[in-house]
Amino acid sequence: MIAVSTHCPYCALQCATTLHPVARPGAVEVRPRDFPTNRGGLCRKGWTAPEVLTVPDRLTMPLVRNAAGELVETSWDSALDFVADRIKVLQAAHGRDSIAVFGGGGLTNEKAYALGKFARVALKTANVDYNGRFCMSSAAAATNRAFGIDRGLPFPLADLGTAGAVLLVGSNIAETMPPAVAHLQGARDTGGLLVVDPRRSATAGLTEENAGIHLQATPGTDLALVLSLTHVVLQEGLADTAYLQERTDDPDALVRTTASWWPERAERVTGVPAATIRRAARVLAAAAPVHGGAGAFILTGRGAEQHSKGTDTVTACINLALALGLPGRLGSGYGCITGQGNGQGGREHGQKADQLPGYRSIEDPAARSYVAQVWGVHPDVLPRSGKSAVELIDSLGTADGPKAMFVHGSNLLVSAPNLASVRERLAALDLLVVADVVPSETALLADVVFPVTQWAEEDGTMTSLEGRVLRRRAAVAAPGEVRSDLAVFAGIAERLGVEGFSTDPAAVFEELRRASSGGRADYSGITWERLDADEALFWPVPHEGHPGTPRLFADGFPTADGRAHVVPVDHRPVADDLSTDAPLYLVTGRLLQHYQSGAQTRRVPELAEAEPEVYAEIHPRVAAQLGIGDGRPLRLRTARGSMVLPARVTADVRPDTVFVPFHFGGAEAVNELTNDVLDPVSRMPEFKACAVEVTAAALPATGVPA
Repeated sequence: MIAVSTHCPYCALQCATTLHPVARPGAVEVRPRDFPTNRGGLCRKGWTAPEVLTVPDRLTMPLVRNAAGELVETSWDSALDFVADRIKVLQAAHGRDSIAVFGGGGLTNEKAYALGKFARVALKTANVDYNGRFCMSSAAAATNRAFGIDRGLPFPLADLGTAGAVLLVGSNIAETMPPAVAHLQGARDTGGLLVVDPRRSATAGLTEENAGIHLQATPGTDLALVLSLTHVVLQEGLADTAYLQERTDDPDALVRTTASWWPERAERVTGVPAATIRRAARVLAAAAPVHGGAGAFILTGRGAEQHSKGTDTVTACINLALALGLPGRLGSGYGCITGQGNGQGGREHGQKADQLPGYRSIEDPAARSYVAQVWGVHPDVLPRSGKSAVELIDSLGTADGPKAMFVHGSNLLVSAPNLASVRERLAALDLLVVADVVPSETALLADVVFPVTQWAEEDGTMTSLEGRVLRRRAAVAAPGEVRSDLAVFAGIAERLGVEGFSTDPAAVFEELRRASSGGRADYSGITWERLDADEALFWPVPHEGHPGTPRLFADGFPTADGRAHVVPVDHRPVADDLSTDAPLYLVTGRLLQHYQSGAQTRRVPELAEAEPEVYAEIHPRVAAQLGIGDGRPLRLRTARGSMVLPARVTADVRPDTVFVPFHFGGAEAVNELTNDVLDPVSRMPEFKACAVEVTAAALPATGVPA
């Protein structure tokens, strides 16, 4: 085996790596490559990624649940026959929408595209959505309505390096994508790194020693804080008025919607001192081009977006960026920091309930007609929009809901909110089919489990947080009877009498190119040959001679009038707000050592040993009041459930806040407690803040629970 150039399997930074052969079958050694995003760096997860290829419990054979309730090995033909027969019976009895499909933001572009086509052409169901609804949907909704397009960063990440100020709202990139921190150094050198977070996270810590400002807001108040920052910009004459007049549709709306958010009012809501709000606004404005600054960026992450008002919070950040004249200016702008490895590409090609390939609306007659022609079906055959993720899960097994579901690239029993309800709904299904690489919590509940390839065993493409399309390359053969998710789609489709599903990722990408042509996310000019020669291309790439589009909005916005749209928004409390029975906020987030549901990283000894169990960060004053010592058990109780876990007493959290990482399963899954109330626009659940009661828990006989 020779060395193979590819990219890390984890976050959307998609760090460039080279895989080198080692003596063990299926194993590789990883080394970082120099690339604009990671600059030759890797985080701890990236360095240990090869460990997941050879974990002891790797799935290598299809499994089917027998009459005794046990998952037992079977052949691919037997498993595919069983699933196809059940689909025929269920659809004959309950209709086409009795089958649901749930995808993931870690699937390659080819697999995400094929999954959406599989749902709509082979199964003919409207019930398809994916776990990107849990992480990117609020930012996508906000950027689509403001700019007419959704690309996480509409500029290369490296542009941050020259900025005089960077405002991070709800993002802890020092732990979630450590190599990206290098791009913040310019802002830190000028004291311009501004971080909004209720915790003194690793990223907030980067503001110390005069490198910036940590705005430690009350959970769920980011929207009020950003409205106040905009108020200061407008009232102190710091706005780019010429830009607002020339490039936005309603500049007066900014004044109307922020006039009442003077910093003293915002201080009462957010807990951030009025003087700090004013100082932060002035630092950001001084870096804006209109004042001769080096450039300014406003970036949002899940901390701002995973709320029932997440779309409005992102909209407020966009409005602040517009007030300063940032979008479309070289070295400035607004962007969203995408989380999952293919969170960007995963939402562009059809696994979202309301979308067709190329980021087209499934309700658009012209889009339906074009994609139907590519797929060789009549437009009337294509279903309309389906339910969003949480609504889809809530409908499973109900009288009018799906009776079966396919899950690809998602671990719902850790990652979804209000897990007791999720567990109940999955158990109510007549058939649960899961494709995975390890026996995740969700796979262990399935009736059929398909063992599928992972990153170093497959070819394909991924799209990074910048909209940069990258090549993923196979370096080792998959073990046992492992096959691609494409084999599942093709195998079931064939048994349902539907043709046109290839198991060759190169052929699937060629079809994706045609299907995306003319869409907002146009990949038609991207070929594997171009990617192999030049490493990457930024979409849109409308023809093969096109160089790609690293930066959007320089000449206008893809809206009907060519202007950015100012959408009025206002603050409102979290849906499950504090009460006498639940006087603290529960917030959740990521750790440096783990990724998403932890199904991969919890199996890597080095990472598991570093952070082996869940815990709750609690402020020393609150811990003392409750009689809870460091490492001692405490009980968290919300309206949805309770759990006991060890305390980690630290002044890094606000006194009104408890923080719990979400990477753990079973009794350690904090999403047993989180709220599944939805943002009315994006249908994003409110993971990030809910009221919680905290009490000391008795030590069990064996000591603090693991």
